[in-house]
Amino acid sequence: MNALAQAFGPALLVATMAAPLVVLAASMWPGARSLARAMAPLAPLLALAAAILALAGAPFGAELPSLRMSFCLDRPGAMLLLAAALVWIVSGVFALAGPPGRPNAGRFAVSWLLTMTGSLGVFIAADLLTFYLVYALVSVPAYYLIAHDDGSAGSRRAGGVYMAFALLGEAALLIAFVLLATGEPGGSLSIRDVVAALPSSPWRDAAVGLLVVGFGMKIALVPMHGWMPLSYAAAPIPAAAVLSGAAVKAGVIGLIRFLPLGAAMSGWGEALAWAGFASAFYGVAIGLAQKDPKTVLAYSSISQMGVIAAALGLGLASGDQTAAPDVAFYAANHTLVKAALFLTIGAVAALGEQRLLPGLIVAALLGLSLGGLPLTGGELAKLAVKDAFADGAAKWASQASAAASTALMLHFVFRLARTPRAERASASPERLWSWLVLAALSMLVPWLMFPAIGGSLADTVAAGTLWDALWPMLIGAALAGAFWAMGEPAPRIPPGDIVVAEEAAFRGLAPLGALAERIDWTFRQWPAAGLSLLTIALALAAAGFASR
Repeated sequence: MNALAQAFGPALLVATMAAPLVVLAASMWPGARSLARAMAPLAPLLALAAAILALAGAPFGAELPSLRMSFCLDRPGAMLLLAAALVWIVSGVFALAGPPGRPNAGRFAVSWLLTMTGSLGVFIAADLLTFYLVYALVSVPAYYLIAHDDGSAGSRRAGGVYMAFALLGEAALLIAFVLLATGEPGGSLSIRDVVAALPSSPWRDAAVGLLVVGFGMKIALVPMHGWMPLSYAAAPIPAAAVLSGAAVKAGVIGLIRFLPLGAAMSGWGEALAWAGFASAFYGVAIGLAQKDPKTVLAYSSISQMGVIAAALGLGLASGDQTAAPDVAFYAANHTLVKAALFLTIGAVAALGEQRLLPGLIVAALLGLSLGGLPLTGGELAKLAVKDAFADGAAKWASQASAAASTALMLHFVFRLARTPRAERASASPERLWSWLVLAALSMLVPWLMFPAIGGSLADTVAAGTLWDALWPMLIGAALAGAFWAMGEPAPRIPPGDIVVAEEAAFRGLAPLGALAERIDWTFRQWPAAGLSLLTIALALAAAGFASR
């Protein structure tokens, strides 16, 4: 298998990036537009093949010197790539089976394929330039997946908030990447080389801080989370599935790739861990105050991404390199389950009263797996990161997080069951089948991947393991029951919560902008202003040249 990986792996890595772009190019030709639309769900198949090959064999890479791009697929990247490819394939079928004649369908297709290219590419990028390019493709084109549908003020607001966070995060990462490259004495731009040099770099703390901020915005780490509930609520169901399942994992693989997990950094590690736990509980607390099922799932993602950040933070604090594959497995399970849950919303809305109960049962199984339900991928995910939360306060926090996640997922099922009949609509058989396929894959695939991180399937059915997974969920179920019995007493909190306050603050700063503009206009009337600015610019340039 290793020989097969080395023989065909490099070509598959290049094809992972090229396939969606080829379909995109074909869609620009009117004569091939219909064929390209039908082929779009199949574009990630080569990425899926590359992931399977890497998991079955050894890591492999590819170089494109003429384009200054390099790729590499190791075990953490392969698990995430496999899950993301499956989500893009099945969600693509779900989207393709939607009603014809949707507004801006062409723009949506272009955005879908560009976002797919970046979403698959981040898991295989091996150098700073390639990673930054594909990371931007994950972020920027996704605006039209969020804001394309109806052109409403709410949709435009969600897209605008999303773009503000995305661009701020990319700006932080750009500075971090410059510091990483500066700290590498050999001038290499390889991710492996710059991360190896990071612990001894004079820019270490600044770089790590900017990495946490940049990738923290992508995974919606509190307080940088406000874009996620707005975006997922505004996006159409298939777009929300790929954004919540696959695209957000660009931040996860970024933290895995760029944090120096082999070098113990207790300060940054503990800070990231507790920021993660804060996100885990904050997401549940605000999610319980939501009524829209899509918004509840968004806050669930904030909570789950917090658990991932906590596990990586503890790994960074202890210098544990095994945290990378363990967290990647946890994130891959979340990729599949969360995408399936979003498709469940669309499917349940179309099932009708007679077939509603089976849909809710599937929703409950998927949701409870995020709490660690025994014999599901969620139990395996909890086992994968168990060592990170082995003792002390972290152990109790992780168990409390499982109980809280259970309560939130039961709240999601409750809100889903109360979807107004006016919102129910017919769905094609293709949509229902694609939903069931992804739900089944989310249950099956983690069991197939678990041995890849050294997990023992026999341990998962041990009585102690089953009880450790079950008792926090029983507490969560009791909390959910009490919450319903009290008539859902949580205060009404608008989706995006903190964004509402931030928007008010920006509106309050608007007069300062007008004042600055008037001051600038006044100075530009002064004849000496232009000469003074030119003198300052020349002086700065001379100082920079002299310091080289």
